[in-house]
Amino acid sequence: MSFDKLLEQAEEKLLSWWEGVGAMLPNIALAIVVLFIFTVTSGWVEKGFRRLLRRSIKSIEILNLLLALIKVLYLVLGIFIALDLVGLKGTVASLLAGAGIIGLAIGFAFQDMAENLIAGIFLGIRKPFKVGHIIKCGDIFGTVKNINLRNTIVESFFGQWLIVPNKTLFRNTVTNYYMTAERQMEVEVGISYADDPRKAAKVIHEAINKLDFVINKDLTTIFADGFADSSVILKAWFWFKYPGEPGYLDVRHEAICTIKEVLEENDILIPFPIRTLDFNAKGGQTLSQTELLTRASRQEDIDSAHQTEKETRSQPSAQENGGE
Repeated sequence: MSFDKLLEQAEEKLLSWWEGVGAMLPNIALAIVVLFIFTVTSGWVEKGFRRLLRRSIKSIEILNLLLALIKVLYLVLGIFIALDLVGLKGTVASLLAGAGIIGLAIGFAFQDMAENLIAGIFLGIRKPFKVGHIIKCGDIFGTVKNINLRNTIVESFFGQWLIVPNKTLFRNTVTNYYMTAERQMEVEVGISYADDPRKAAKVIHEAINKLDFVINKDLTTIFADGFADSSVILKAWFWFKYPGEPGYLDVRHEAICTIKEVLEENDILIPFPIRTLDFNAKGGQTLSQTELLTRASRQEDIDSAHQTEKETRSQPSAQENGGE
């Protein structure tokens, strides 16, 4: 009797399941149709977003990454809708919670990678620099060769390739020398205290503005910057096209040579380091060459007398040691 009862209960359970499946067949069919529609239309969605984003995002890597994320999110949305149609709301909530926990764990584990990736995406959208631009960020100075999602490759002017994490360029100030295509050069020179700084500034200003590569000639400035040990410091500021021809080093070389030549032509001295001996605490006292030699001779006599006195003092000690 117990076996018949168990069999009867099993039949009732199977029957209830079958009835439940029969009742759910329309929803299951609808869920399959929803999944099919989302799968087919995901390609259309990707193409639509590609046309939309292509206008603002020039980087192929960033564009493909965003399109892949959009497509995955679209398909996940279709799966969640299908699960909800078949009455698996609890399963949907569990999947969402699990995905959140897994995403949080992955974020902590790959924090540095994720930060570089996000920074690369924003750099691709904002476009503060492009391939071929000359940039400077801290100690990084060179030409941009490639921009990836995780790093940017910069070639220094010494020929080395610098692999720079994107977060470094995103967090810090970046100087882009290509955006304005102009750069200011500063050349420093010292002139003798015996020469007139105003005259030196005038002749340097005229000579600099005669150079072919100098632009914005009304902005060329020559000014006295301070007093050095042996000279008055003048600084020359002028503008030239950068990057371009001639290059930075050629421009600086030509400017320095021009300044030296024009100062020599106008009898303005670029002095060597000078040392002045002053034997008076308040200044103003000078000594002739004869006086200097006399004082040096006296100092030698004093030193010789001190040496003789030391030798005289040491002789009795030597005799006493011999007597013992």
